[in-house]
Amino acid sequence: MSSTTQEHRGRSSAPSSGNYDFVVVANRLPLDRVEEPDGQVSWRRSPGGLVSALQPVMQQADGAWIGWTGAPGEPPEPFDEAGMRLVGVGLSSEEIRDYYEGFSNDTLWPLYHDVIAPPRFRRAWWDAYVKVNQRFARTAAEQAADGAVVWVQDYQLQLVPGMLRAGRPDLRIGFFNHIPFPGYEIFAQLPWRRQIIEGLLGADLLGFQRHGDATNFLRACRRAAGLTTRGSLVRVPRDWPGDGSRGPVGNSAGRRRAGPAAAEDDRTVRAATFPISIDSAGFEAIARRPEVKARAAEIRQALGHPQTVLLGVDRLDYTKGIAHRLKAYGELLQEGRLTSPQDILVLVASPSRERVEQYRKLRDEVEVTVGRINGEFGEVGSAPVHYLHHSYPQEEMAALYLAADVMLVTSLRDGMNLVAKEYVACRYDESGALVLSEFTGAADELGSAFLVNPHDIAGLKDAIVRAARISPQEARRRMRSLRRRVREYDVAHWAQTFLDALQGEPAAEPEFEHPNHL
Repeated sequence: MSSTTQEHRGRSSAPSSGNYDFVVVANRLPLDRVEEPDGQVSWRRSPGGLVSALQPVMQQADGAWIGWTGAPGEPPEPFDEAGMRLVGVGLSSEEIRDYYEGFSNDTLWPLYHDVIAPPRFRRAWWDAYVKVNQRFARTAAEQAADGAVVWVQDYQLQLVPGMLRAGRPDLRIGFFNHIPFPGYEIFAQLPWRRQIIEGLLGADLLGFQRHGDATNFLRACRRAAGLTTRGSLVRVPRDWPGDGSRGPVGNSAGRRRAGPAAAEDDRTVRAATFPISIDSAGFEAIARRPEVKARAAEIRQALGHPQTVLLGVDRLDYTKGIAHRLKAYGELLQEGRLTSPQDILVLVASPSRERVEQYRKLRDEVEVTVGRINGEFGEVGSAPVHYLHHSYPQEEMAALYLAADVMLVTSLRDGMNLVAKEYVACRYDESGALVLSEFTGAADELGSAFLVNPHDIAGLKDAIVRAARISPQEARRRMRSLRRRVREYDVAHWAQTFLDALQGEPAAEPEFEHPNHL
């Protein structure tokens, strides 16, 4: 038996409880380690939607956040920073390669994003995923007090709920999936599909960005695990894997199938929709700062005071539709419907997973396309596309949002896309326009945006022109509606709604649906 298998099966021994009534478990800590020129070590807030969403919640709850530091080696001792208790989990270079770059981002990420890029299935990567999930689960169990609430985040840690349930059945466990959950025909390609479902069902409550994601998960419970569902509820037999002495990976022999009538000791797991949001008031406050407004004016001046500034802000990822955006913009310049230097595109593509081959290829493709457009339509001292391959602090991002007349979000598949909400939050004067892919979770909420199918280049071009030439009256009407939604349903509402549901009882649902009823 391999050491990984021994570690995985041996996790049922209950560790001692800790001191925190609220524990967040995420792949990364919310801060990055920074070594100053004088050798002093400091911590800087990490970029990314998850940190934007959870940091204010953690500060209010005085909880513990468990995550990886982002670098190989042993983790630091637990410490307090930014109003949070931070507990690091160490990863070796090999585990970063196999668990993070391999299984998480070269298997699960493309699979869960509709196989836009082909996923790769390697058993060594799966073994590393199991081992690292076990380490996160053990650390969480050590920090959580008796009866604590543990909130596990995202696709890198899908086995943690089942592992925690096996070792600490006293915990109230939630899981939130920040990315899409695929349809079963796609999910079924995963060789370890049943183990993933079993791991997730260790939670009491599973949160998804969109109703379709929750529906896809419920169908996977019926098809991959043979369980019955009722509305948003899944019936989990008490002796089922991941629910006691056994874990989410194991021999399937002897498992009983849930029948039409629930046994008294069965558990009920709920899978529901909780669209994530941002600290909208915080973003607006930043955008209103005099120095940020001055920086926005500087940006427009540096661009040559164009008539229209189009802005795209993404991680450099093949799911974001960056190539589609560039194709549409290039064709609009070719057709004369947009002109340079009057209509400028600023493309911010922050570095992402640069050791993964698909991402290196994408960067090359984007840079070649930007060069072609600038070579064909640029002039001396003026380029139609300003390409920035950097990450920026919130203040600079707010200035960019203020400087932009049109925000372009053209994702091919996205769990939510918080950039769209950040842009709306910063437009306190109710100007600006949002072009938004219908394949984002944000499209379900931000219906007053110009919704587009990014695969339809002709339709995308029309939407960009409409947004660029929008009247002030129409822009104000649309933006007012968008801002009302983003202000009311902010990150605090998201977190409170999820936590209230996690600690409450499942609502009444229709009768259970048998797994053979498809």
